[in-house]
Amino acid sequence: MLEPSNNLELPAIPGKRYFTIGEVSELCAVKPHVLRYWEQEFPQLSPVKRRGNRRYYQRQDVLMIRQIRSLLYDQGFTIGGARQRLEGEEAREDVTQYRQLIRQTIAELEDVLEVLKGC
Repeated sequence: MLEPSNNLELPAIPGKRYFTIGEVSELCAVKPHVLRYWEQEFPQLSPVKRRGNRRYYQRQDVLMIRQIRSLLYDQGFTIGGARQRLEGEEAREDVTQYRQLIRQTIAELEDVLEVLKGC
């Protein structure tokens, strides 16, 4: 995710549910036109669009933008390299989530088996 040193330079994210593009621009130190461009380049970034095509970003979007910003501006990745890096991280997160789900399912099945043995 974001390196702690880079995170200290940016303002804290308020405890709101939705943020406008202007607010996100200030929170991430990135201009609004750059945010709109990144939406086209990074499929992970998809703000909610409401009336008049207004964008509303959630906290996870702000964190993703900060991560993209760090990859591009601080770590020197190209757009394509940053996209690949994020896709690789998503794949690892998916594997971890699947493993957790499998463990949970096994535990629940073992509980059911114990109940059935008691009958």
